[in-house]
Amino acid sequence: MEPLRSRTFRWLWIAQFASNTGTWAQTVGAQWLMGDLGGGPLLVALVQTATSLPIFLLVLPAGALGDIFDRRRLLLGAQGLMLAGAGGLALITSAGRMTPELLLVLIALVGAGQALALPSFQAVQPELVPRALLPQATLLNGATFNVARAVGPALGGVLIATAGPAATFGLNAVSFLGVIAVVAAWRRPEDQRTLGAEHVRSALIAGARYVASAPRFRRILGRNALFVLPASALWALLPVLARGPLGLGSGGYGLLFGSVGLGALAGAFVLTRLRARIGPSGLVAVATSSYALALLVIGLSGSVAATVPALVVAGLSWVGVLSTLNAAAQQILPDWTRARSLAFYTLVFMGGQALGSILWGLVAARAGLDAAWAIAAVLLVLGGVVGVRLLALADSPLEVGRVQFGADPEGAGDAPHGAGPVLVTAEWRVARHDAAAFLAAMEPVGRSRRRTGAQRWGLFRDVADPEVYVETFTVATWGEHLRQHLERGTLGDQEHDARARALTVDGMGPRVRHALWPYGREEP
Repeated sequence: MEPLRSRTFRWLWIAQFASNTGTWAQTVGAQWLMGDLGGGPLLVALVQTATSLPIFLLVLPAGALGDIFDRRRLLLGAQGLMLAGAGGLALITSAGRMTPELLLVLIALVGAGQALALPSFQAVQPELVPRALLPQATLLNGATFNVARAVGPALGGVLIATAGPAATFGLNAVSFLGVIAVVAAWRRPEDQRTLGAEHVRSALIAGARYVASAPRFRRILGRNALFVLPASALWALLPVLARGPLGLGSGGYGLLFGSVGLGALAGAFVLTRLRARIGPSGLVAVATSSYALALLVIGLSGSVAATVPALVVAGLSWVGVLSTLNAAAQQILPDWTRARSLAFYTLVFMGGQALGSILWGLVAARAGLDAAWAIAAVLLVLGGVVGVRLLALADSPLEVGRVQFGADPEGAGDAPHGAGPVLVTAEWRVARHDAAAFLAAMEPVGRSRRRTGAQRWGLFRDVADPEVYVETFTVATWGEHLRQHLERGTLGDQEHDARARALTVDGMGPRVRHALWPYGREEP
């Protein structure tokens, strides 16, 4: 695989596999220890909640931090936080001082570190491999996660039996050292921020505004949700299937998980050629259909011999869909908002899994296990049809290289960065025979303005002079408007602007004016 030729990506990939394996082993150890401490079913279930809840609460702020601060240092801090949590679990458990409450707190600390790391880890992938290799890189990352998901619990079970739960915590703590070593050795170029770092609150708002005004990224989020919600039936119902109709013990359950991991690993090597032939939309459609068929076989066959190969197909299809969507997201996101936008992607993914687990548990309890598998498969097919018809993925990435939109706007040296809001007006003179083409060209320009910071945008035609069009938009502060000019523009935005400018009478573009709200309080 081409991405593995990159030294930093290769070593980080290996270190992440070890870290993911340690994390899954720790989950098994924590659940087992909670039972040893006298915890009932609720407390045992809260172990998973303690892991996932910090991610729900912190992933969006973590995405903003990944765009504000140096991602390498943020990754090191997040790994250090997880190391502290896992090390604390190992030491306190070994000393015999662990309590259920303390166990949940330390698990939540590790979860907080995961929340901080996830958006930045995804956002640095385009810095480690060429953009054309991102689909292969995400396939490899997805494969390591799913293989670790199979290997980690089995390894955790062996460690619990031979050395006790503390050994699983110690393994996880040691696994973070590899990631820390690789990230510390990585010589990442310094971020170029003309205007300095953003405030977290404004960065979050800017990220949400970008997502709301980026149709291609919203389509990816939609495909993510349509797949993950029904596809999560596999993870929710597989334990019930193993204990019930298949009558398997812990060893057999490990075989089922291992089959999913084997399929995910195979996908990293098989799906690259298929994607090159049928494109990302075609691959998502085929993998979704294959996953639906696998669910039907898994749920209705009642046979281990049929279930194991179906799980291999499910693992391959799972990583095929999600790695393709993740790569598509990374290819269209500019650097200034990549981490915070990918945080929205993570939130949709994890929310879909969490809601799906509850949904399929309820369906299985009310309608039966067989019906739950069948309904999930049908919803996958329906979601795939909706996705192909309404949420088609583009086969080519956007031009997201950073550019500056001309010089600083007039008055840039006089207005405080916190002053605002700002009203920007631009008068465009367009010949009547070019009016229709101009209106069409301004639609992507309007989305560009909103993506980069505009709160409201409009285009109006002058009643007295029909050849004059007045574009207006507002920005929260003068500093935010400067970021539009100096930090957030992309080659794609520049192309949209150039098409509109080419349709003006003199080809020179609009006459622009800036005005500040005179009654507002200037922010620091």
